Amino acid sequence: MCESCPIVDWEHELPTVRYFTARKVDAAMTDHIVWFDRYEQAHKPFVGGKNSSLGEMMMAELPVPPGFAITTVAYDQIWRDADLVAKVNDLLRSIDHDDFAANRVTSQKIRALIEQAPIPTDVETDIREAYAALCTHCGVDDIAVAVRSSATAEDLPDASFAGQQDTFLWVVGADAVVENVRKCWSSIFTDRAIAYRHAQGYLHQAIAMSVGIQKMVDPISSGVAFTLNPTNGDRSQVAIDASWGLGEAVVSGEVTPDNFLVDKVLREVIKREISEKGTEYCLTESGVVEKLEIVGDRRTEPSVTDEDLTAIAILARRAEKHYGCPQDVEWALDKHLPAGDNVVMLQSRPETVWSQKPKTSVSSGSYDPMQSIVSTLVSPLHKKSS
Repeated sequence: MCESCPIVDWEHELPTVRYFTARKVDAAMTDHIVWFDRYEQAHKPFVGGKNSSLGEMMMAELPVPPGFAITTVAYDQIWRDADLVAKVNDLLRSIDHDDFAANRVTSQKIRALIEQAPIPTDVETDIREAYAALCTHCGVDDIAVAVRSSATAEDLPDASFAGQQDTFLWVVGADAVVENVRKCWSSIFTDRAIAYRHAQGYLHQAIAMSVGIQKMVDPISSGVAFTLNPTNGDRSQVAIDASWGLGEAVVSGEVTPDNFLVDKVLREVIKREISEKGTEYCLTESGVVEKLEIVGDRRTEPSVTDEDLTAIAILARRAEKHYGCPQDVEWALDKHLPAGDNVVMLQSRPETVWSQKPKTSVSSGSYDPMQSIVSTLVSPLHKKSS
């Protein structure tokens, strides 16, 4: 047994967070809620890496789907339940890190305890009111949202906790949002996260969980853009890959994406390779992602217009200028926004791979940037094949 394994200790004083005047979404900021359109650097310790990135992009006036972060202050509240802390500690003490199968069972028990624990009334009220405000802002009674884990550990320089917690997509209704927030909180104790913290020597209580709630995007097409040419590292060009729908057909290898190069200065398309695209993944009216056959001329038509490409390149360059280094940008064309104003950014991160490896397409090779956009837009629980 792991008698020396770090044990949970949430008997610390909860931090005080101060927020600012509303600007865009007509909703209050509270200790539990930070709206992306009012993000400040002071919020970063309370909203984790992913939510910080979304907030920073929005404050840089990049087109990010609207939403809000549920702060770590809300997460800390559940650990005021002494009985819950005692039960989780008992289970953590029982772990033998060499018995992977047993530890998976222990993880499931811990997660069940957290998901069954009552959420303090003020926290749940704030979550429900913020979701209602987002619905009003978007003009939809029950807007479909992504419920995304954003752990504070994502920012640690000597460890990589990214991807160890859960995200839930196409979540509809306040009850479902609250339920999936609980699941995000509990995903701090996935078996892989527990094992990683043990291997790295991190205390369980050193990690806190924020949760992002963000309007889902239903794309006409989607893809990735790099603010350099992946073939030769030329920073005067933006490389863009695009495909119809959600992009999963590219990740699965069913479709080769269209590939373009755009000159940053002239804003002209200087290279285009249009592939035959026989498959796309789209959201149906029932909220299911379905694999569809593309028929007719659309199979060989570009999945983006030159106007779209110019808009994508301009936004990618703005992200590069804001962050001060070449960027790997995930984007989508939202079918519910007006044409010409419907490019949205889903993520922007420093480019670290393609400038080192000559490639003919930014979506081929051992590193697949489209995999990230698929995980952003497609939930395996809401998918069916044609």
